[in-house]
Amino acid sequence: MVKEVDKREFSRVMRDANSAFIALDEEKCKTIRVGFVLLEHFSMMAFTAAMDTLVTTNLVRSAPLFTMSTFGLYSSSVKSDLNLNISTDFTIEDLIIDDYVSMDAIIICGGYRSSLNESVHLSAKLKLLDKKNIVLGGLWNGAVALAHTGLLNHKACSVHIDNHAFIKEHFPYIYLSEYVFKIDGNYMTCADPNSALEMMCVFIESCFGGDTVRAIREILMCNQVENNNEATLMKAADDPAFPDTLRNILQLIKSNIEEPLQPHEISSYVGLSRRYIERLFQTHLATTPSRYYLELRITHARRLLLQSNDLIGNIAVASGFHSTTHFNHCFKAYFGLSPSQIRKKYRCEPF
Repeated sequence: MVKEVDKREFSRVMRDANSAFIALDEEKCKTIRVGFVLLEHFSMMAFTAAMDTLVTTNLVRSAPLFTMSTFGLYSSSVKSDLNLNISTDFTIEDLIIDDYVSMDAIIICGGYRSSLNESVHLSAKLKLLDKKNIVLGGLWNGAVALAHTGLLNHKACSVHIDNHAFIKEHFPYIYLSEYVFKIDGNYMTCADPNSALEMMCVFIESCFGGDTVRAIREILMCNQVENNNEATLMKAADDPAFPDTLRNILQLIKSNIEEPLQPHEISSYVGLSRRYIERLFQTHLATTPSRYYLELRITHARRLLLQSNDLIGNIAVASGFHSTTHFNHCFKAYFGLSPSQIRKKYRCEPF
């Protein structure tokens, strides 16, 4: 008789790092359809920042949460601000066909050289979408296209600083926000590429919660700026808000994965009592030192499984497990799949 493996859940910090490999309830979630209308000379950097955030959302979850499509105004080829011709999936004629709306959210992508003149055809489409309660957004000066429709009247919006004078002159009923991005009801706008990423993170959090956004940030924002303005890689769980004592312990643990330290050894190295260390972990990580240590080793093993051809037995040893049987049991308890199964499922190409 095969013994059933006890199911275990990762604590919050390690859950973010492993979320793409854990079977969650995404299958029950509605996939959100996001369309990007690309204006001539749109900012490629702002567009890719927003798009990459959605793509990464799908990567950190076990089922896709977003589908993305691109739209041109009148043709399926649009010139970006880099003078690259970008092929789009559709034109705006395809946004609404026989009263069927093909998207759940539409984002207008502008750029420094994008025209601020109204496209009457686009305005008509946006007004129809608004009546159907579709989320509408603008990147860079994409908000100007929304402004032409009157939908932003008495609403707050963010737009590139170069367009503030234009907005004030032509749309006096719009409240220009001092912030780089703004979400006001069903309207979301941002001023530049960096704020495009942040705006999309807030949008994603409103749809799927903070855990999803934390997992996205771990991939897209794995750096922190030190006092000398040089960016360094952000280590897992190395929150600058953590006390130095906890950060030292986390670094000590990370440096001893293959030969895990015993609790009394950690206590001796850092000169703190075991009880005090346990309180630090509960306060800042909502877990115990031993559980954090195990989950860090399991995460280390998962990365080696997918990023190398090493034998599973060797990976077990490299992750601090001296028994392959024990390693398999712990791994399956967290991921619901054995090490060999998860390697087969997620590693598409051989090394």
